[in-house]
Amino acid sequence: MNQQEKTYKPPIREFIALHLLDNLGAQRIRLLLQAVEHPQLIFRLERHELESIRGIGPKTAEEVLGFNEWDEVDQILEKTEHTGAQIMTYWDDDYPNLLREIYDPPLMLWIKGDRSVLDTDAISIVGTRRVGNYGKEMARKFAKELVDHDLTIVSGLAYGTDGAAHQAAVDAGGKTVAVLGSGIDWIYPSDHKGLAKEIVATGGAVISEFPLGTAPEMGNFPVRNRIVSGMSLGTLIAASGLEGGSMITAKSALDQNREVFVIPHPVGHPNAIGCNSLIKRGMGKLVQNVEDILTEIHVHIKEKKNESDSAGISKPSQNKWKSMELDNLSTSICEVLAEESLHIDQLAERLEIETHKLMPKLLELEMQDAIRQTAGKNFELL
Repeated sequence: MNQQEKTYKPPIREFIALHLLDNLGAQRIRLLLQAVEHPQLIFRLERHELESIRGIGPKTAEEVLGFNEWDEVDQILEKTEHTGAQIMTYWDDDYPNLLREIYDPPLMLWIKGDRSVLDTDAISIVGTRRVGNYGKEMARKFAKELVDHDLTIVSGLAYGTDGAAHQAAVDAGGKTVAVLGSGIDWIYPSDHKGLAKEIVATGGAVISEFPLGTAPEMGNFPVRNRIVSGMSLGTLIAASGLEGGSMITAKSALDQNREVFVIPHPVGHPNAIGCNSLIKRGMGKLVQNVEDILTEIHVHIKEKKNESDSAGISKPSQNKWKSMELDNLSTSICEVLAEESLHIDQLAERLEIETHKLMPKLLELEMQDAIRQTAGKNFELL
């Protein structure tokens, strides 16, 4: 018995083999696995047996029948052990529950570090690589305060926002997970090799769904982003242009029915366009402090170290708006929301105003901490 047979349960070779098949995809792999009692049987099926499986046509059957790269499979297993990594599959008991819920969860993950950190309560922090000082500082601030409340930080190890969030989590003594768009033996960017080692050394993890040796190709990163959001209770966009990876991650989070939080930026700043656009379109919730996030994800807010012992944080008074200098429309909005929380369309109907004219005023009230947006474009008074 060779070394990989001692370390890995038998199906792992078949899982890797299926992973290596071109254009097979997670959905077809699941169909194949559901059709047999054991993964090894997939590669023993006849052509007609493969083609009789729902969703498996002649082309897929041909790929399975023609697979003969078992040496490459064993090399991947050897490399995995040599790099001190582990392999987690979708069928393992400790596979992350949040990730299991998404439409297309990765069937395999290569992990370097503590695999248990993958199934902890987490918030992802993402943003542009070309982040300005304000966005970088916000990423650091929120990462530090979130780990102070025992939340794990998930990001993509890229330059800019990602690196700032990872480093802040490590420096604060927290846990962080870096999700790569390459094999875990190919740290990208290479300047972050030291940061990757710090992440692992402090109880976090570096993970990838791509086999060892996979180069950081452009097409890998949008695929990777669904894991970043999929592992998390919510995604915080710290700084973003109108296009790019962070906007893709925000869309993934929304598709996965996860929260999207956005840090507003001064109008005209290059990093403001994407962030402010998400807020304007009601696709992300404006946040000004960590409590805004904790309230939404229902995580208990731990007492600050410099605060005296107390039973917790008191609920803000819903009469705060009465002491503000508000115009007539803002006052009407608050009066209606004082009665009940409403969807934006219901609120517009009650106020007899068009929705697109209402949205800027709601944003203004959010900035003043008078109201907040909850799931599904609903608004409530603070």
